Amino acid sequence: MLFKGTEKRRSWHILNRLENVGGELNAYTTKEETFVYATVLSADFERAMELCADIVFHSVFPQNEIEKEVDVIIDEINSYNDTPSELIFDDFENMVFADHPLGRNILGDAEVLKKYRTEDAIRFVKRNYATDQIVFFSLGNVPFKKIARWAERYFGDVPESHSHKPRIAPSVYVPSQKVMDRSTHQAHVVYGGRAYQLSDDRRLSLYLLNNILGGPGMNSRLNVALRERNGIAYSVESNYTSYSDSGILSIYFGTDVKNLEKSAHLVLAELKKLRTERFSDLQLMKAKKQLICQLAISQESKESLSINIGKSFLYFDKYECMEDICRCLDKVTPSDLLEVANEVFAEDQLSCLRYL
Repeated sequence: MLFKGTEKRRSWHILNRLENVGGELNAYTTKEETFVYATVLSADFERAMELCADIVFHSVFPQNEIEKEVDVIIDEINSYNDTPSELIFDDFENMVFADHPLGRNILGDAEVLKKYRTEDAIRFVKRNYATDQIVFFSLGNVPFKKIARWAERYFGDVPESHSHKPRIAPSVYVPSQKVMDRSTHQAHVVYGGRAYQLSDDRRLSLYLLNNILGGPGMNSRLNVALRERNGIAYSVESNYTSYSDSGILSIYFGTDVKNLEKSAHLVLAELKKLRTERFSDLQLMKAKKQLICQLAISQESKESLSINIGKSFLYFDKYECMEDICRCLDKVTPSDLLEVANEVFAEDQLSCLRYL
């Protein structure tokens, strides 16, 4: 809705402001952040900065545009409900963060959306977008003095505000098991549970363990065990997401119903190995190098890099470069990985959701 109209622009003018000079304007929302970002040539930087300031701080959320957008979102919700391999992650988070906002589906509820009004959007912005919770970040070949001057020009009229919204941490985690009838051809399964928050020093060790277990590499342990050796799962992965005061680790696989129990056994066997078998120095060195290379390649995307740096400043008021990450990774020991594995992957701490 930020693109649907401001105090001085209609949606058509917003969409064409950067597109007409070959730039891009975009935004997305996570469970804790909203990102509004633009990619333009250096010559059009001021144009992009002014537009971002306008849509973030001066949007008016016309009711007729809300009603059109709600129809689009309901179509998205319906499409999402037809994709069990994605939907299961939301249902799983709802289990792990029961009765807490982190457990709610980010797309929302269709019946609630139909009642959404302009005043709801304005109230949401005032409650959540306080200036002490916002970071403006720029990556590019533009002199800082110019950026500061334009920031004063386009952000200078924004009144200072502070967030007074209380942050309620998730309640005590109680592992649970659940089976849902989705009438799917495959069985879809997620194992996992609570994990470390953003500020936890053990977070990097868990990222490394997650990459070893079910990261994007074809040599991940889950991919080798389920797909390469046994050929019983096309899709298998693990993911770790850290939030400001909690986190979640999830292990997903999809398989034919007749291979469900075997697949589950193999997953739990790999978790047991991580809890009981100490990494050798050579194994750890290889795992660290793989993760470092993956991170370095991901930073080749300037869009991804700029968003990551901006988020780092938002939460930590600093940015850790690759050299910093390498130094931190170098300190991770086999004992660290064993300790983290026994805490996060303990069987009595695992929840499980199955779609059948």
